[in-house]
Amino acid sequence: MILDAKIPTGPLEEKWSNYKKNAQLVNPANRKKIDVIVIGTGLAGSSIAASLGEMGYNIKSFCFQDSARRAHSVAAQGGVNAAKNYKNDGDSIYRMFVDTLKGGDFRSREANVYRMAECSLNLIDQAVAQGVPFGREYGGYLNNRSFGGVQVSRTFYSRGQTGQQLLIGAYQALMRQVNKKTVQLYTRHEMLDLVVIDGKARGVIVRNLDTGQIERHAAHAVVLATGGFGKIYYLSTLAMGCNGSAIWRAHKKGALMACPSWTQIHPTSLPQSGDYQSKLTLMSESLRNDGRIWVPLKENEERLANDIPEDQRDYYLERRYPAFGNLAPRDISSRAAKERIDAGFGIGALKNAVYLDFSKAIKEQGVGKIKEKYGNLFDMYHKITGIDAYKEPMMISPAAHFSMGGLWVDYELMTTIPGLFALGEANFADHGANRLGANSLLQACVDGYFIAPYTMANYLSTEIHTGKISTDHPAFAESEQAVTEQLNQFINCKGNKTVDYYHKHLGKILYDYCGLTRNETGLKSAIELIQKLRAEFYKNVHIPGETTTMNNELEKAGRVADYLEIGELMCYDALTRNESCGAHFREEYQTQDGEAMRNDADFQFISAWGWTGKNATPELNKEPLVFEYVQPIVRSYK
Repeated sequence: MILDAKIPTGPLEEKWSNYKKNAQLVNPANRKKIDVIVIGTGLAGSSIAASLGEMGYNIKSFCFQDSARRAHSVAAQGGVNAAKNYKNDGDSIYRMFVDTLKGGDFRSREANVYRMAECSLNLIDQAVAQGVPFGREYGGYLNNRSFGGVQVSRTFYSRGQTGQQLLIGAYQALMRQVNKKTVQLYTRHEMLDLVVIDGKARGVIVRNLDTGQIERHAAHAVVLATGGFGKIYYLSTLAMGCNGSAIWRAHKKGALMACPSWTQIHPTSLPQSGDYQSKLTLMSESLRNDGRIWVPLKENEERLANDIPEDQRDYYLERRYPAFGNLAPRDISSRAAKERIDAGFGIGALKNAVYLDFSKAIKEQGVGKIKEKYGNLFDMYHKITGIDAYKEPMMISPAAHFSMGGLWVDYELMTTIPGLFALGEANFADHGANRLGANSLLQACVDGYFIAPYTMANYLSTEIHTGKISTDHPAFAESEQAVTEQLNQFINCKGNKTVDYYHKHLGKILYDYCGLTRNETGLKSAIELIQKLRAEFYKNVHIPGETTTMNNELEKAGRVADYLEIGELMCYDALTRNESCGAHFREEYQTQDGEAMRNDADFQFISAWGWTGKNATPELNKEPLVFEYVQPIVRSYK
């Protein structure tokens, strides 16, 4: 398959302007004839639904939570990036563009990345107008802080609640449209299949999670804004409900899946404390602005942190990456932590953590200033661990976090299925092989507020004479039947293992063989292990209850069934990329001092995978990456 990214012509800084000048529009009277389905109500989903509703389209918005406000965007803590240069420290759209390209190890499209940086300027003004309470300096000006992988302060924040505050703004905009009846909101509904008619996305099959009823919904276009699939590792920073099912069901209907192996391991999670845990708690990367990361110089150290003298501490990030220190990018910081832990210098009861120490910052700035910047994060840490981080260091550890991979989309954010768009973390578009901190909230917002309203109008301009899409079409019946058969298969499987049993085993396989580090032997073993686990899952899983009632285990079964297929594709993707780049670290491809060794000659492309059927080898398609404005360089933070 030839992949056309539809990148506009002209100089880099004019591409988005050129696109908007030439894009087709739909006039207000015709927008009333157009139906759009939006799956997901996080920042990307709420913002696109609200934007299209405001324009006059008929929107159906779906989420599996009991409220749109419970989307996982609330969990993002530290901030959102924008190249405003309020600190007058040399920031610019171009510098942010370069930082993001470099942070992603030169594995993303120049045009998409530049557009995100360009749109970042408008986002802050939009959020302030919505009432988002960004941190401010004494005089009232908006404040900034730094995040990993950059040397300027461009991150706007609302203490440690930035995602929550931005989502409240988007939620207000969404509910305003619900009140105006341009948006119909369906909470507690989960998408189970995409309906494709004559090659175009025309609707979805959803399940009412309260009643078990299967419903058909038709539209002229479908938007997937369903986040990432980092929960595939079971232990991750994501909420239990997060999943990859919507994008995976679309993938099986023809939408290519791009770079699924690029899954970010976040360096500042609370460490695992036992096998009983179902998730891990994220501590914001913003803490690395003032916190210093270290481990004892002595292996298997038993002394308390405050009893270890300064000259017996290894500030390993400052030692290895002096130019960036504790603000080295997430992939590098996570691997550095794992290296120290594996070498026997880990701390805590399970020796699986490192210290994040604020004593120097408190001494220089005072407790009050640290409370002002990070107070709710320190409170959360104390509530969970019982430790006062103002008096002794936090303990942190790497944990699965963000999916850089997702559905392949072109410059218009449309997948390989016409009429199917993917926004935010559901697509692969902007972050390359490693996402810089505070770019996730940015991408989700600009996709929904500033990009998709233009690109979707360009597509929908061809749909004004189509007329209403009928749910009586045989394609809807076919999809509904397939969904019902799978649900019945789960219920009728009278095994003796829980869904969580299989999810935990899959997560361990992936973390061991396709996690922070990978190698050929391990990846081949992982593919075999996942195939065996999947076969056992369908024979021996036990789902109590019925399909026609509320059934949480049934919901989980569908999601884990998809994870068992996504996990295999992750390993295929990692196995075929014989290089180390960003979050993909192949042990065979590293420098003498343990840094990633990228191979631009053979792997400067986006891997876009096609579904070929159950238990069949997926099909690899390649989108070459062409760098006209920034030439790839060796990624160094030293």
